[in-house]
Formats: sequence, C-alpha cells, structure tokens
Amino acid sequence: MSVDLPPTLDPIAAARWSRHAIAESPWLHEEVARRMEERLQWIKRTPRTWAHWEPLQGGLAVHAALCQRYPAARCVVVEPVPARRTSVELALHQPWWRPSRWTGRGLQFTPPGDGFAEMVWANMALHMVADPQTLLQQWHRALAPEGFLMFSCLGPDTLRTVRQAWQRSGWPAPAHAFTDMHDWGDMLVNTGFAEPVMDMERITLRFATPQRALQELRHLGRNLHVARFQGLRGRRWHSQALAALDGLATDDGPGLTLEFEVIYGHALKARPRVAVQAESRLSLDDMRQALRRGRAMPGSPQ
Repeated sequence: MSVDLPPTLDPIAAARWSRHAIAESPWLHEEVARRMEERLQWIKRTPRTWAHWEPLQGGLAVHAALCQRYPAARCVVVEPVPARRTSVELALHQPWWRPSRWTGRGLQFTPPGDGFAEMVWANMALHMVADPQTLLQQWHRALAPEGFLMFSCLGPDTLRTVRQAWQRSGWPAPAHAFTDMHDWGDMLVNTGFAEPVMDMERITLRFATPQRALQELRHLGRNLHVARFQGLRGRRWHSQALAALDGLATDDGPGLTLEFEVIYGHALKARPRVAVQAESRLSLDDMRQALRRGRAMPGSPQ
C-alpha cells in the first residue's frame, strides 16, 4: 500500500463500491470516454496491444471506437469483479462471423502480463479508489517500454454547488474530496511515468427535476467520505435533500444544473536507462599496446 492516500476517502466503502454489481455504464462516463478517444488523434503511436481497464464502470460504448482506431491491435479487458465481467463479456461478445474472433485479434479477459500493453485505457477510475498510487503502479507494470497511459477522473470542483448546499444545511459532505490534476501529475512521475500531460474541462449537465439529478448521481458512484452520514436517512431528509437541490435552479433555463470537473491525463512509460560504468580500468599491457599504436597521452614522449 502506498503512503499518500486520499485523506477523506473511506477505504472500506471504496472496496464495497468496487465490488458492487452495475448493469450499465453511466452516461457521463460514456461521454468522457468519447471525448478522451478524440484526443488519440494527437498521439502518433499506434499500439499493437492495449488494455481496457474496468470498461463497465468507465464506459463500454467507446470500446468499438478504440477497436476501429486500432483494428490490428490485440486487446485485454481487465474486469476483476466477476459480476461486472459477465456483463462486459455479454456486451462485447463477438459474433462468429467477426474475423477478429478467429484471427487471434479478439478480446481476452486474462490479466495482462507485465509489459504486455502498449496502451492502457482507464476511464473515470482513479477518483473512486482508496489507494490510487497502487493502481498507477499496476498500470505502469502492465505497460511495455514506450507504451502510454490514457486516463480520466473527476476533479475537486465537481459538484461544488451541491457541496455548498449540503454545508449550508449542516450535513456531512455529499462526496469525498477529489484530487487536483497537479497532484496526479506528481504521482505519475513518482510512479515512474515520463512526460505526463494533464488537462481539465468542465461539463455542465442540466436535469429536469431534483429526483432525476439524484438518480444520475447514484449511478455515478457512492459517497465514500469518511465523515458521511452514519446509518440510513428517512423520508424527511430525502425531501429536504430534494429541496436543497431544487434551490440550485437558475434563471437561465428550466431545471437545475450540476457541474463536473473532468481531468484527463496522458503519460509514457520510459525505457529503462542503460547503466553506465562509473570507471574504466586498463591493465599495464593494454596501456603499453595503446602507446605503441600512437595513442599516447598528450605530452608523453614519442
């Protein structure tokens, strides 16, 4: 386990969420994956192997676009939770008439060996794990030298207005604190990645009703804050929460808006440096032979 852990994230709750069975990918994660796939046009490397890390939570729809972009590449799907893996296998099942199913370029669900992947694709995963540096290390080990990582996650300004509304009501935070992109860049370097490039954008979603907003937030994940509400809340609190969300409505249109800060990251796994010998030693015979060939040091007698 790494030393620097997210200070407000409950590791027990995070482990429980990681095992939670989900039926489909969240809409926001699908949209972020689509935008991240567009960024691949700026990357000149064409991977021959790649790993799709936990695609059910990160977004399944982008898988087809990635396969189309890299049609000759072999893919390994990393989905460690059995219930989620079954859903992914059904969603990405290749019919018998697909050539890739018989040419060995199809899907594999075995864990990638060290140095297997020339690209690791991991969408919207880092902000929900209790030990993100350990996950970064797993991605680093899975990459081949000069392979690259593409990832995204939520940033600290996500749901800022909801946090403020919860604070005004005297309630615990609605979510744990998310990590800043500069800190992610530092962690990438500390893990051994090279040339990290971090980027950020804000996505604003409008919801017709507070009920619809709560439904979407529940689909995105759970509140993993160590100081979250203890125990169950009743109908009275639920009504108060809906009223608090309804108070976020603005005059620029119907319904209410929620803002999400999305961080994108890209980094390389550098080739290991060749060890350089600190000193060179020559025997007396070698020195004599060098002098006979005329390679005497300046100032020595000829």
